[in-house]
Order: sequence, then structure tokens, then C-alpha cells
Amino acid sequence: MSEATYDVVAIGNAIVDVLSQTDDAFIVAEGMAKGSMQLMFSPEDADALYAKMGPGIEASGGSAANTVAGIAALGGKCGFIGQVAEDQLGDVFAHDIRAAGVSFTTAARAGEPTTARCLIFVTPDGQRTMNTFLGASQFLPASALDREMIAAGAILYLEGYLWDPEEPRGAMREAIDIARAAGRKVAFTLSDVFCISRHGGDFRKLMAERLIDIMFANENEILALMEVEDFDTAVAQAAAEVPLLVVTRSEKGAIAVSGGRTVSAPAEPIDKVVDTTGAGDLFAAGFLRGQAQGWDLERSLKLGAICAAEIISHVGARPMCDMQALVAKKLG
Repeated sequence: MSEATYDVVAIGNAIVDVLSQTDDAFIVAEGMAKGSMQLMFSPEDADALYAKMGPGIEASGGSAANTVAGIAALGGKCGFIGQVAEDQLGDVFAHDIRAAGVSFTTAARAGEPTTARCLIFVTPDGQRTMNTFLGASQFLPASALDREMIAAGAILYLEGYLWDPEEPRGAMREAIDIARAAGRKVAFTLSDVFCISRHGGDFRKLMAERLIDIMFANENEILALMEVEDFDTAVAQAAAEVPLLVVTRSEKGAIAVSGGRTVSAPAEPIDKVVDTTGAGDLFAAGFLRGQAQGWDLERSLKLGAICAAEIISHVGARPMCDMQALVAKKLG
């Protein structure tokens, strides 16, 4: 097996986020489930909701893209594969991901639909409610995969959100085969309970076939995946199917289970939660960066917690400070 030249290569939705502050009354009036993500299936719906937003901040996003941007900010070398359209938002996304230090080689797609966008409403308690129009991102074909990049990545990181459309689902299956053939590890994030409700059977099959080396979940997701109501039972069942299971628990911290051993780390203290957008994405960034450097589970969890705390201290899902300096201060 050749030496990896990337720490992590991720495949996910290439999305431009639009974030705006709002109140609980607006969330209720629009029929949204607070703190969740829902899909919009037409550009007209996206335009109508966008028109109701207050002043917003535009920033490139997408779960897996946020994670590799975080790893790059921590000094890691990453690549990203995702589909944008030949439009202004597509140019914004490509510029931002490359400016973050991430290799991005996927060619833009001609014609409709437009580049994906996620309208994010942030309430005073910091909770984010997301409304996503997947646009061009849901048409990522296997032919767009950068096979050399995937084979050169120590870890292939896949985003559960992108499992929903058929075309990128096939692309990700092929990417798993490429990574496996190259002797690389495969990491998978469950992304959201709605993904599990639609594709839980697929995810459990990937686990049963031992195609997933590292799985990321939050508390609600692991319960939904294993179809049980008790957290410890869900963790035990899932951990029996993957070599490394990582579960975040918000203010209760996070755990990692590997080889029958469970380790935990507390949440990093923070003065005020401003916006939880990207918390799980940046936790994964910290944890994977730690693993790429050969750190043990406890130290990797700690780095994940530090990254998550930084991201929820401000609006937006990309780091806004010198992450390497922050880690040096926190971990020495």
C-alpha cells in the first residue's frame, strides 16, 4: 500500500449556506421542526422562503465540506468531491473551499438546477433550523469522482445527507470500492435522523458488510439507526458492527467505542452558544485530525470538543480563528 498524501478525502453536498437570525414564532409559523433539516424540492420553494429571511450571511457549507475545511484549518491535507453548477454560487463555493486549503477538482455541471443552497434560521438559543435545496449537488455522478485523490486519502469520509439521491449514492458506493482497493479507511457520518428514516437499511447493510471503519452519530441518530430506545443498547449494538464508533451528546460531551473499550470526553466549556450550525461537522474534523496524527481516542475526542466549541461560539460553520493556535493553547 502506497503512502497516503491526503489525511481525509470527503464526498458530500457542495452547498452555499445563507444564515439569518430569527425567533421561535417564525419557525412555528413556517411549519418547521426546530433544530432539524428539511429538504426543499423546487427552486421556487427556496426562493419563496429566502424572500422571508431577514439580513443574512452567505458562506460556503455542506457537512463534509465543513469537516475538511476544519481539518485544513488544523493543518491537515484534505480533498473534497462535490457537484456545483456553472453559476455564481458554484464559483463562490469553489473559491471558498480552495481558499480554505482543500483540494477541489470536481468540474462544474452545466445547465439546471442551480448550485445547492441551505437557508439556515438561527434562534436566540443558538439552535439552527435548516432548509436545503440540493440543486446540482444531488447529481454527482460516479464519472466525476477523482479516483486518484480517493486512493491517496488515508480516510474517505462520506456524508449521510448525500445518500438520499440515487446518482451520488452510486458514486459513493464506487468511492468505497476505490478506497478499499487502495487499503484506506472509510468513515461515514449519519448526518440526520431523516436520512436514517429513509436509508437506515442501507446504512446497517454497510455496517454488516464491514465497509465502514469509523461511524459518526449523535445521540438521536444512533437510537434511530439501531431502532431502540435505550442509548447504551444502541451504542453496544452499533459498536459491534464498526471498528470505531463516535457518538456526540451535545452538552454531555462525546464517546468513542473501539475494540470493546469506551472512552469519553466532556464538552468544552463555552460562555454562550451563538449558533450550533456545523458543530458535529467540526467535531468530526477535530477527531479525524487527531486520528490522522496517530493520537489516542481520548486526545482525539478532546480535539473534537475544542473544534465544536469554537464553531458554536459564532454564526457560521467554518472556523473564524487560528485553529492551530487555539489547539496549541488548549492542548499544549
